[in-house]
Amino acid sequence: MLIVHHLNNSRSQRILWLLEELGTPYEIKHYNRDSETNLAPPELKAVHPLGKSPVLEDDGQIIIESGAITDYILRRHGGGKLMPAAGTAAHEAYLEWLHFAEGSAMTPFLLALYTARLGEAAAPLQPRIQEQIGSHVAYLSGRLGSNDWLIDNTLSGADIMMSFIAEIAAAQGLGAHFPNVQAYAERIQARPAWQAAAGKTEPYNFHLKPKA
Repeated sequence: MLIVHHLNNSRSQRILWLLEELGTPYEIKHYNRDSETNLAPPELKAVHPLGKSPVLEDDGQIIIESGAITDYILRRHGGGKLMPAAGTAAHEAYLEWLHFAEGSAMTPFLLALYTARLGEAAAPLQPRIQEQIGSHVAYLSGRLGSNDWLIDNTLSGADIMMSFIAEIAAAQGLGAHFPNVQAYAERIQARPAWQAAAGKTEPYNFHLKPKA
């Protein structure tokens, strides 16, 4: 059985959602952030030297990186679901989003998080960081357009990977400027599979509150 080493309030939430969408049996090993530092506990380093999450364990094989994990799960356990056929233009676009989520889109959000701890010392960096956050969310918004999903308007691993970006953007109030991204995040969290994953890991700080 697949084992997901899951850190609370982290990007591993989307891996659980993926497995719920596929109906693939899995086990969760829970790890909690330090209440003072918000860092992962040292126990995760016993699983992988970097001590980060998500980590997927499959019959003793250890896989890290959300995009690689998503790709592995879909190729090995997906049965052709949630992934366009190889060799198609849709598959190339799907691969772009798998890498874009962590390679580009997450970077300015992380910079904002880390530099916020520097207070006024980080002030000169903030305009550039906020501009980059805005431009990456704008790119997602433009590519999404009026569609429900990113690739051929069909749920895929691309949406699994981009879910955390949409959630954090919505949680930070960017949905007011990009209503289709807000709706996208809400659509993701309305899925029964997403809710099933959340039910196993609540509280989740990026769980959007339903509208009154």
